[in-house]
This record gives sequence, structure tokens and C-alpha cells, in this order.
Amino acid sequence: MPNLSPPTDYALWLAELKTRIHNAQQRASLAVNRELVLLHWQIGRDILSRQSAQGWGAKVIERLAQDLHTAFPLMKGLSSRNLKYMRAFAEAWQDEAIVQEVLAQLPWYHQLALLDKLNGAEQRLWYAKKAIENNWSRNVLVMQIETQLIERQGKAVTNFEQHLPAPQSDLAIESLKDPYRFDFLSLSDKVRERDIERELVKHVTDFLLELGAGFAFVGQQVHIEVGGEDFYIDLLFYHLKLRCYVVIELKTGDFKPEHLGQLGFYLTAVDRQVKSEHDTQTIGLLLCKNKNKIVAEYALSDKNQPMGVAEYQLLASLPAAMKAQLPSIQEIEQEFQGNDL
Repeated sequence: MPNLSPPTDYALWLAELKTRIHNAQQRASLAVNRELVLLHWQIGRDILSRQSAQGWGAKVIERLAQDLHTAFPLMKGLSSRNLKYMRAFAEAWQDEAIVQEVLAQLPWYHQLALLDKLNGAEQRLWYAKKAIENNWSRNVLVMQIETQLIERQGKAVTNFEQHLPAPQSDLAIESLKDPYRFDFLSLSDKVRERDIERELVKHVTDFLLELGAGFAFVGQQVHIEVGGEDFYIDLLFYHLKLRCYVVIELKTGDFKPEHLGQLGFYLTAVDRQVKSEHDTQTIGLLLCKNKNKIVAEYALSDKNQPMGVAEYQLLASLPAAMKAQLPSIQEIEQEFQGNDL
């Protein structure tokens, strides 16, 4: 009988092969996507150019769609509706360099979300770069647009510039928002802090998505003992990019300066009992229902530990004017899932 047992290093070699094959598949997929996005931009540019020079109307696009379908019957994405999207895509992005260097990294469905959900090139480019940086799916991109991430990121009141070195302070400021949107929780405004904590942990995936890239959940009501007394931290996270622990305290009422005393106590405890020599200084985030920005700035000014104060919203909704401008997620999904895209 032949010996069918694999060599001693076979498992390691197989794992390496799987990784190489997977990476090759990803590179191939990215290359195909890049060519597709560039092709759509070029078709849209040609349509714009000919419409401008020769006065083409919408009927020509309908004819073009029919002729392209006849020439390429198995190829999707050549419908008149998608050709109009290509024209809008080229009109929105007239600089080919931006298309090649940034937008070509995103799938075509992401491009449609940017076109349908946003009006200005500056905001579209900001969300496009964030989607690439954080590897957002199209649904997550739509959610971030609808919750106005660009208006909230980096807006928490903090003292990071005074107590963290420059590169870390910039990243820490960018890592916090104001307000935090907890729309995914089925809670009214009249709830206890512990109820919010419990629901956030139950929906930890949504919570981490709202916190942003880099946050890893450590625990809820984390026990620490100081001087023989027991204390419990509401929520403890670790930030992989900042390489530090993040203590989050929840307050269901208005911000009070004395809240920072408790938060500072927890930061000291984590620094002394939990943080390793490889971790940077622990930072704190106080989430409250409401805050007076000037009071928060005053309260933070004499604290020697890195802290931030931000509001949270449980049942927030987009302004009516904005809702009128933006299609619903269902409408976008219908556009994406249509057979003629």
C-alpha cells in the first residue's frame, strides 16, 4: 500500500497556496472592477460630448442601449437607464485622474449611491475615500450618508490636543463623533443608562459600526477594584489604530462637569491595572443626552487626562427637507437589483 500521509510541511504549504490564490482572486476582481468603472466613465463622457456637439436627445440613448444589447446580448449594465447613469457619472467627475486614482477602487453600485444620495463633488469624494479606507459595503455607505457622518466625525468636544502627541491627537479627534446615532436601538428617550448599555451590547455589531473603524469591544460593566472597593466601567473598548483602551461612560441626562471626575477615575484605574507597557494612554468618552458645548469646554480645560464629551441620539431622524431630496434605501436597492443594470 502506498503511503498517502502528507509530508510534514504539507499543511503549511497548503495554507500558503490558499492565501496566494485568494489574493490573486481579489486582485483580479479589483482589476475587472477598475476597468468596468473606467469604461462606464468613458461611455458617459462620449455621450455628454456628442450631446453637446450634435444636440443628441434622450431617444438616441434609447437607440444606443438597443444596439449595444444586440451586439452584447449576454452583457448586463447596458440599459438606457444605466447609460444615463454613466452620463451622470461623467458629468459629476470631469477629472479623469480622480476617476482612475480614487473612484475606480469602488464598485459601480457604490458610484450610483454617491450619485443618488449626494449633490456636491466634495462630499461625494469624502465618502468615496471613507468607503475605500473602511471597506464599506454599499449598504453601509448609504447608511453613513443618511446619518450625515461628514457632519459628525471629529466634532466631539475634547482636550486631546493638550494631552496627546500630535499624530495620536489628530487620529483620536477624528475617531470621535458628535452626536452618536443609536437609531438601531428600539428605545425611547426615557430609559435608564443600564438599559442603553444592555441594548448596545446586544447590538454590538451596529454599535461598532457607529463608533467607527478601529474599535474593538472589551466588555460591559467591567469590574475594577480600588482600595478594596468595587467599581464598574459602563463600556470598555480597545482602539486598534490608537493602540489604547477607550472608556465610555453613559449619562441619560444633561452633561455635568462632575461627570468627568468619575470618568477620570476610571481612566486612572485602567492605566494602572489593565493597560500594558505597549499600550498608549487610555482615553475617555462621556456620552450624554444633551450638553452645553461651552460648559463642556470649560470642564475639560483643567483635566490632565485625554477625554471627550459627545451627545447620543436614540430616535433621530433626517430633516424633512433632506428626506425629500434623498431616495429611500428600498428605491436604491430596486435600482441596483433591476435586471437591466
